[in-house]
Amino acid sequence: MVTIDLEGRTLVVTGGLAGIGRGIADLFRKAGANVVIGDIACAADSERVDDRELHVRTDVTKRADAERLIAEAVAAFGRIDFVVNNSGTSTMDYAIDIREEDWDKVMDVNAKGVYLVSQAAAKQLLRQGGGGRIINIASQAGKNGYRCMGNYCASKHAVLGFTKTMAIELAKEQILVNAVCPGIVETDMKRRERIEGGLLRGMTAEEILAEDRSQVPLGRTAEPEDVANVVLFLASPLSSYMTGQAINVTGGMTMH
Repeated sequence: MVTIDLEGRTLVVTGGLAGIGRGIADLFRKAGANVVIGDIACAADSERVDDRELHVRTDVTKRADAERLIAEAVAAFGRIDFVVNNSGTSTMDYAIDIREEDWDKVMDVNAKGVYLVSQAAAKQLLRQGGGGRIINIASQAGKNGYRCMGNYCASKHAVLGFTKTMAIELAKEQILVNAVCPGIVETDMKRRERIEGGLLRGMTAEEILAEDRSQVPLGRTAEPEDVANVVLFLASPLSSYMTGQAINVTGGMTMH
């Protein structure tokens, strides 16, 4: 059995207080890493939870917040090694009815946030002499279109394009940049989407859940830990010859 040991290494993860982000933070802690969570819902501007975890209130749509998140991580633990862009949001509506403010909100958090945090992280990794990993949580919605999620799909397609570009540009410095594309994951956001999507489509949330399960060859939707496992792999030496990839974690729902 291969054990991934991240003792003394530091993870920065956005949107890390709940859902996929919390699953990633917990798994990296088990592997020995220090964890810095940047989340707009953090209780304080900067708060040490214990000797291995720091919370930083972060609005990923603001450059100053993105840069402060990285700076706080370095101040607390001396360096960064892994940055996971996980913050995300969604709204539900048919493409012809998407409000401009909803388009802007989703694009700002999901795409602009990845750009700002990745840029700040890459500059710090270069100051450290190169190496390190940037891992972007995209979605199978970055490869497909989905009813009532036009702005979300557009934002995740943008994440994949930016991931591939950064991977090419940073490869010579041995900074690996990859994306993870989750399928249907049981989070509070997904449960909200089933309610809102059901209202738009004349279905109950339970009917949407059954439809979701019916589309997954493995017969179940994902838990945050399923995604976290792949993120940990991408942070480990096991993935040292991978960059610019968009890895599906979909139970077989998306296979390209």
